[in-house]
Amino acid sequence: MALWLVFCAAVVFGMVLLGAVTRLTGSGLSMVDWKPLMGVVPPLSEQAWQASFEQYQQYPEYQTVNRGMDLAGYKRIFMFEYLHRVLGRLIGVIFLLPLLYFAYRRMLRPGLAPRLSFLFVLGGLQGLLGWYMVQSGLVNMPRVSQYRLTSHLGLAVAIYAYMLWLVFDLVRARADVPANPAGGLRGSSLLLAGLVYLMILSGGLVAGTRAGFAYPTWPLMGDSFVPPGLYATSPWWLAAFENITTVQFNHRLFAYLLFVLINVQAWRLWRLDDAASRRAALLLALALNVQVVLGISTLLLQVPVALATAHQGGALLLLTAALYAAHVRLRQ
Repeated sequence: MALWLVFCAAVVFGMVLLGAVTRLTGSGLSMVDWKPLMGVVPPLSEQAWQASFEQYQQYPEYQTVNRGMDLAGYKRIFMFEYLHRVLGRLIGVIFLLPLLYFAYRRMLRPGLAPRLSFLFVLGGLQGLLGWYMVQSGLVNMPRVSQYRLTSHLGLAVAIYAYMLWLVFDLVRARADVPANPAGGLRGSSLLLAGLVYLMILSGGLVAGTRAGFAYPTWPLMGDSFVPPGLYATSPWWLAAFENITTVQFNHRLFAYLLFVLINVQAWRLWRLDDAASRRAALLLALALNVQVVLGISTLLLQVPVALATAHQGGALLLLTAALYAAHVRLRQ
């Protein structure tokens, strides 16, 4: 059962990466309708492709961004979004069918069935939220709402995190439980995982507003650490969600804060001198350093698709390490 959940989590991980590629290649608005059942069948003939392309041409993205695109170009962006949607349906299948089998064979631990059922419901809501996000870009401004994009990303990451937590519950042996309770680290470990999750949401706002292109410099933003134009909106607090300078500045500050907190937490875990805590410390430090390198490189190279996708994957790996550290301290 744990292996099944690990596989599901790995596919969700891949789904998040494919979602990043879909967004970065400008493919997310290529499918202008939503057919939950029939949508698994792509255009199969040249005539069907042409009809799909003509439908796409009626929407603002083609008229204002991709005017002049030929059918071959449309096929490229269509396939990224198509594969993203099909993978979402596949996740539902690979989760539901084994769940029904385990339930039929009475193999579920007490209390596990409601948690797994809740996960399945979250997956269905994620599909609806994905279409709700796409709808926001099928209007006069062919760009999805950063609020809906961040919500879509946040729910996907929450599903991934919940799956991992269930895996940790299933596989951790009693011998792996730390002998030293270190109660002070329980709350801080869980808080750290929550902060990493919020950091991922901050990255969603950066992606949704395209703020990563605004200042491709580091450690300064342009010529200064604190750039001009911060919170230059009315009301001022709206800048944290809509002003690209403020969105990128906040994301950077959040990253600096986490860099300090995670290093401190890794050091504290290492000092406990038990196998599980030291393993958690090493995973945190490794994931953090990889993510720092990916983040700075993505910024300086002006958001290339491969690096930006790896940066999103690095965020999930860092969250994985933070969740493991939290589980080590909480499940004693």
